[in-house]
This record gives sequence, structure tokens and C-alpha cells, in this order.
Amino acid sequence: MSGLTISVAAAKQINYLTEDAKNTELFLRIMVDGGGCSGFQYDIKLDDRDQENDIVFTFQGATVVVDQVSLGFIDGSEVDYVEDLTVSQFVITNPNATSKCGCGNSFSL
Repeated sequence: MSGLTISVAAAKQINYLTEDAKNTELFLRIMVDGGGCSGFQYDIKLDDRDQENDIVFTFQGATVVVDQVSLGFIDGSEVDYVEDLTVSQFVITNPNATSKCGCGNSFSL
């Protein structure tokens, strides 16, 4: 496993969200669930509960947590944060995905 990369923009946004919530125990959790228009979908949320099978990634003070099963689907991916005129969101660039939907939240292998 090569892990997960966190971009500078994603780290800044994670740090902003955790500081804004005034909860330094918060981290970004990424899970992969079945569903979506392409077969699998990303579930990204702030969390403060550790799970037994969590893998922790940190960069510039930001923490991203992924369970072992989900990491199998997104190993080698980059977590980024993108802002433009129409949307602001975390984006996962997944080298394992063979296709993805238009919104980028769903992918297939």
C-alpha cells in the first residue's frame, strides 16, 4: 500500500473546519460505500471517533482517516480541495478508478 496524499489546499480546509468547530479532535473521514451511479461512492465527513481498523494520514496539521477496507479502493489517491464559481468540495483523485461520474463522487474499478 502506498497510502494517501493530502494536498496543501485540502490540509488548509480541514484545519479551517476543525478550528471553526472549535474541536481539535475532529478529523476528515473518507469511506467507500457501494452505490452511486458508477458502483462505488465516496463518503466524506468530519468525525471524532476512532475505529479499530483506521489508518491515519497527516499533513500540515490536518488529519485524514480511512478504514482498511476503504483504503483498498483508494490506495495511492490524493485528497484535494477545489473551489470555483459553482462548487467547493473535497475531491479524490483515485488512480484505481476506471471511470467516474460527472460529479466525481462515484467511481468504478
